[in-house]
Amino acid sequence: MSQYQDDIKAVAGLKEQQGSAWNAINPESAARMRAQNKFKTGLDIARYTAGIMRADMAAYDADPSKYTQSLGCWHGFIGQQKMISIKKHFNSTDRRYLYLSGWMVAALRSEFGPLPDQSMHEKTAVSSLIRELYTFLRQADARELGGLFRQLGAAEGAAKAAIQDKIDNHVTHVVPIIADIDAGFGNAEATYLLAKQFIEAGACCIQIENQVSDEKQCGHQDGKVTVPHEDFLAKIRAIRYAFLELGVDNGIIVARTDSLGAGLTKQIAVTTTPGDLGDQYNSFLDCEEVSADALGNGDVIIKREGKLLRPKRLPSNLFQFRAGSGEARCVLDCITSLQNGADLLWIETEKPHIAQIGGMVSEIRKVIPNAKLVYNNSPSFNWTLNFRQQVYDAMKAEGKDVSAYERGQLMSVEYDSSELAVQADEKIRTFQADAAREAGIFHHLITLPTYHTAALSTDNLAKEYFGDQGMLGYVAGVQRKEIRQGIACVKHQNMSGSDLGDDHKDYFSGEAALKAAGKDNTMNQF
Repeated sequence: MSQYQDDIKAVAGLKEQQGSAWNAINPESAARMRAQNKFKTGLDIARYTAGIMRADMAAYDADPSKYTQSLGCWHGFIGQQKMISIKKHFNSTDRRYLYLSGWMVAALRSEFGPLPDQSMHEKTAVSSLIRELYTFLRQADARELGGLFRQLGAAEGAAKAAIQDKIDNHVTHVVPIIADIDAGFGNAEATYLLAKQFIEAGACCIQIENQVSDEKQCGHQDGKVTVPHEDFLAKIRAIRYAFLELGVDNGIIVARTDSLGAGLTKQIAVTTTPGDLGDQYNSFLDCEEVSADALGNGDVIIKREGKLLRPKRLPSNLFQFRAGSGEARCVLDCITSLQNGADLLWIETEKPHIAQIGGMVSEIRKVIPNAKLVYNNSPSFNWTLNFRQQVYDAMKAEGKDVSAYERGQLMSVEYDSSELAVQADEKIRTFQADAAREAGIFHHLITLPTYHTAALSTDNLAKEYFGDQGMLGYVAGVQRKEIRQGIACVKHQNMSGSDLGDDHKDYFSGEAALKAAGKDNTMNQF
């Protein structure tokens, strides 16, 4: 017997116990409402989606072609439409998640208005968006099941059985969210408190970076400042404790290192023994050997291997790392994080280059054989130019004639149909599969895609609607395409819950219900 039938039977039993007071309660209506609300709390969602991610991680370890993907979403409606589209096109949500970007929260969700990605937005904005996303995904479940229930009521025989099977085997729109907690918004206690809000809202996976919280910069901007490992590990432990306190024992932590692009630190690490973690961190500092009599007023000195070393300190009171030490620092960051409770890694790079990423992962896997990455397929990269230049360099190294191309101008439209551009586009197309296989990338995401698609589609509509095309700009550019592509929200009243509301009116008021979906509802045109 299906859960749906079990619920009908259970509510019928309750109704019988209550006597005539529940005469108007329809057990089947109650069972439908239960089916449409599979997840009662955010913690239910977090536990369910953590199980999905853990299973996906194990599947990837066995077969790197089973990598996972997500797109960043900045509003519940965007996340909902993404998952509806995925179900429509692929009949499954397997290995497809949502990403929640701190950058987009700062730029689009702050009460201060658009802000740079510097942890200046409200702490609670991200947990609020997690809650919003899952509210919209749960509504997508309720809407889809509501349609099936209406079909069930009108069907007979084999058709009825087929619809019942769809109800019993309904695939939820609820999927894992990887949620960005930036650098933790303060000390480890602040990180713990905020992580609890994330998890209670439904997040099974939290990403944290090793930048200084009050100096945080976007991973693709200059001026990044990292913290010593012990400071970062305390925050990883704080997140783990938050998961454990709330009963999400298999919650996932993504440890992000910005060391590749971060040339500065605010602190010299505490060290007590040569070669300990603090000593390793300090070994990357840009230092000069000095004698005691050459010390200046206020100089900071490190004693290392019997020598007095003066780290280079900037007027900002920050200390500088040696140039070229970024990759080695990334590797140490990653190994240390995995050894201290993190589950996945994120290495923020300056370009999408599989060999560079794979080289670092190979070093990490010498110590942690199953290390795997979440990777930002960032819109901050000029993908076209980067890959055309990679192909150009490869062709040149192979001795091929590249005289027809100017390396610095490869973005030009004149090269679009060239052999080089075709090769580059193919490398972009297969980048995720190639990087999953060759560079240990378990999860590929685009942080800010829907920020850009919203801007692009709005620009196209504004150009047409306010120009010579007038209303045709909307009809041809939007509505006609929605209808022909089967976009669910072309029936926007239905998408906003009108039919669900009608169902509830029927449950609550019976024949007295005043419904919206009658013959005069203009949505019937679709």
